[in-house]
Amino acid sequence: MEHDSQIPEMGHVEATRRRFLKWLIAVLAAVNALIAGIPFLRSLLGPSVAAQKNEWSKVAAVDLLPQDSPVDMRFMAESGEAYLHNTVLRSVWVIKHSPEKISVFSPVCTHLGCYYQWNGQADRFECPCHASVFAPDGKVISGPAPRPLDTLESKIENGYLLVKWENFKAGVPTKIPVA
Repeated sequence: MEHDSQIPEMGHVEATRRRFLKWLIAVLAAVNALIAGIPFLRSLLGPSVAAQKNEWSKVAAVDLLPQDSPVDMRFMAESGEAYLHNTVLRSVWVIKHSPEKISVFSPVCTHLGCYYQWNGQADRFECPCHASVFAPDGKVISGPAPRPLDTLESKIENGYLLVKWENFKAGVPTKIPVA
């Protein structure tokens, strides 16, 4: 009989251990779900906080830019989604009209997204893909491009040109930002 009295206690210990392991597994699963869910929730809510903080990129010192001559400027910019952050090389066309007035164009043709070039001899931008031609102010001279060149938001701060990079939908007559 004495042997039988120990069996319920052993069952009670196993039940407590089983309850503890179930609780531990539930807590670990909840923590894993939370960690995995944060990037998903951020992607649903929009651009990451880090991307919003660092949306302006330093491109060049304004006094080093030539007057009234388009320059293809390349610069490093931060790009990120959720926990993935990296630095990417960007390109823009910059025309300095005066020390206070600068035009900044996206390097992407508004027709189908090819990269256009400046033709200094003809004094115009030309897209090699489908022969769209643009004036120095970005207006369409000829070709299938549905709208002028896309301008990018810029500002001058402490003698440097800062640009806010943005992609736009190609092939449509209105300038539509692409996320």
